[in-house]
Amino acid sequence: MQELIKRINELAKKSREEGLSETEKEEQAELRQRYIQMFRQGMENTLQGVYIMDEKGNKRKVEKKSKNIKQ
Repeated sequence: MQELIKRINELAKKSREEGLSETEKEEQAELRQRYIQMFRQGMENTLQGVYIMDEKGNKRKVEKKSKNIKQ
């Protein structure tokens, strides 16, 4: 993960200073997508061990929200 972040930062710096070639832009987009995917997976793994306790002391597991929630 550290190497991935290092490369993303290198490309970001080069982009600011001199610009990127099309190949580098594609690489940057791919690396960012991989980073986001890894971050989300890590967050999901963390949340699997999280419980919410209500006012009455009942514990319940955190669940993924449904996409079809109406407010």
